[in-house]
Amino acid sequence: MSQKSVNAIKVLGVDAINKAKSGHPGIVMGAAPMAYSLFTKHLRVNPKKTDWINRDRFVLSAGHGSMLLYSLLHLSGFEDVSLEEVKNFRQWGSKTPGHPEFGHTKGIDATTGPLGQGISTAVGMALAERYLAAKYNKEGYNLFDHYTYVICGDGDIMEGVASEASSFAAVQKLNKLVVLYDSNDICLDGETKDAFSENVRARYEAYGWNTILVQDGANVEAVNAALEQAKKSDKPTLIEVKTIIGAGSPNRQGTNGVHGAPLGNEETALFRKEIGWENEPFDIPADVYADFKANVADRGEEEYAKWDKLYADYKVKFPELAKELEEALTREDIKHLSKESFSFKNVGDAQATRNSSQDALNSIAAVLPTFFGGSADLSHSNMTFIKGDSLQDDTHRTERNVQFGVREFAMATVLNGLMLHGGVRVFGGTFFVFSDYLKGALRLSALQNLPVTYVFTHDSIAVGEDGPTHEPIEHLASLRTIPNTYVFRPADATETQAAWYLSQKTNNRPTSIVLTRQNLPILENSSFEKVSKGAYVVYETAVDFDTILIATGSEVALAIDVARELEKDGFKVRVVSMPSVELFEEQSKEYKEELLPLNIRRRVSLEMGNSSLWYKYVGLDGLAIGIDKFGASAPANKVIEEYGFTVEAVVEKIKNEL
Repeated sequence: MSQKSVNAIKVLGVDAINKAKSGHPGIVMGAAPMAYSLFTKHLRVNPKKTDWINRDRFVLSAGHGSMLLYSLLHLSGFEDVSLEEVKNFRQWGSKTPGHPEFGHTKGIDATTGPLGQGISTAVGMALAERYLAAKYNKEGYNLFDHYTYVICGDGDIMEGVASEASSFAAVQKLNKLVVLYDSNDICLDGETKDAFSENVRARYEAYGWNTILVQDGANVEAVNAALEQAKKSDKPTLIEVKTIIGAGSPNRQGTNGVHGAPLGNEETALFRKEIGWENEPFDIPADVYADFKANVADRGEEEYAKWDKLYADYKVKFPELAKELEEALTREDIKHLSKESFSFKNVGDAQATRNSSQDALNSIAAVLPTFFGGSADLSHSNMTFIKGDSLQDDTHRTERNVQFGVREFAMATVLNGLMLHGGVRVFGGTFFVFSDYLKGALRLSALQNLPVTYVFTHDSIAVGEDGPTHEPIEHLASLRTIPNTYVFRPADATETQAAWYLSQKTNNRPTSIVLTRQNLPILENSSFEKVSKGAYVVYETAVDFDTILIATGSEVALAIDVARELEKDGFKVRVVSMPSVELFEEQSKEYKEELLPLNIRRRVSLEMGNSSLWYKYVGLDGLAIGIDKFGASAPANKVIEEYGFTVEAVVEKIKNEL
């Protein structure tokens, strides 16, 4: 029966790809046996309860092989992936898009496709399982006790982020992480040997992983035995499964020609004959469905029923812990966080917003029990350390400071995995200029509606002596162009605390909080409440103002000083702090007009970064004072002066150009 079911996975994938005239049949045909073994003998999922928190997680890191996953979900009884949806593979509005999308199709645990990110995201899922198990499990009550499984390919293994994350997983000893490596020696451009020659298992052993070789990837029982062995390990496990890409295609198996192109009618007919498949396209025998029902769906429902009873008993025996856990899982724990949770500083006091951020995140940590995070080897520069807690590792599983090492990209993918798992709130930090390293993962945070908080410090040329390699210029503009994100650049401690508060209230997108190294004064009219509008009046000369200055971050205090100087020459100035462009864009037309009246044409923006965005607000007849070249190395005050961000230089520019 197993071979018939394996063949059903293959032909269903081939048929859907042929119908779509687009897709990647090679992995479906080569990896079907290992996927069948995983789903029918190990993976604990309940197709009728797809959000079960103690289900095993499965990540198809080689997301281009999405029809492998859709075939498995369909045969296993997941309602979102009906036969009609399989037939609509890669079509407008279908539940079966070209790459798996979390939140779009039930049964998909992670959005994958950008190679390397799937395996790396799975590391975060495994970390979440371990943390929640250590925090909430009690003797006889293992609420959290599940595995994270991955199928990845050579392309995933080549990507640097997979190496970063795998190294981190080894340090953390995430033994419930099991990776099936579809090792077929073929990539899109040809044979992997032309670009990729290392011994992968030796590399993973050097990281500190357990490794297993399955020489015949078509042998379901051999894969099963390897999985059984992996689950007994005290380390994460890489199972290298040697496969033939496009197995069964007489003319194209074992070549890159079957990687990313449909087989077509002629080769498909030969393939069906080769494997002895006589059914018409999309016609799956009843006994195949029965096999998957018994070994995936029914088994999963039984496991869920046992767990559900266990959880009901847990709630009786540990009511306070159960309540805390429920609130964490539903994010209702936010009701315990309010403005009163934060400690506010006096007007006129000065503090770098990175330090204000540290105060804020520690205020949050005191209220939200599953809030944790760390940085890419910069916790004492990013100020991302939760005081009173030590480092989280295999021995100290409930501590709330994670040392990600110099692995910005992997850090962000791990954060995504933590949030995809559920039950936790997480943040990660690095220098703002290094947001470039992790942007691919931040983009997936946004695409998957994940409320990850990114902490970016050292936000401008005020970094000074470290020079242009460490001074962000285009980064604010770049982050603001990513859909479904919030970017905050707070002007002082008050706005910083508000940014943190709003980041935790947000449930459907990531938040980036961009912070200074240099001290900023606490402004008289900065407002915790008004930050939620994205922009507001922070200083005004008169009701009949004739000039608008718009600024963010450290430049808000500068704008106020400029306004006071302009007053001496008869200008009547309104200063607008705009900590979040995205939040401002969500406001009503009435509010936007009230804040930035169209009849006031003398407008100036002030921001130490790329100026392109600001013409939207100042107009072509306005003045966008920014930086559109790289920075320089010198003491911060000297760099700021040379780049024209002083009261005198800004006032002169406004007078000369407006």
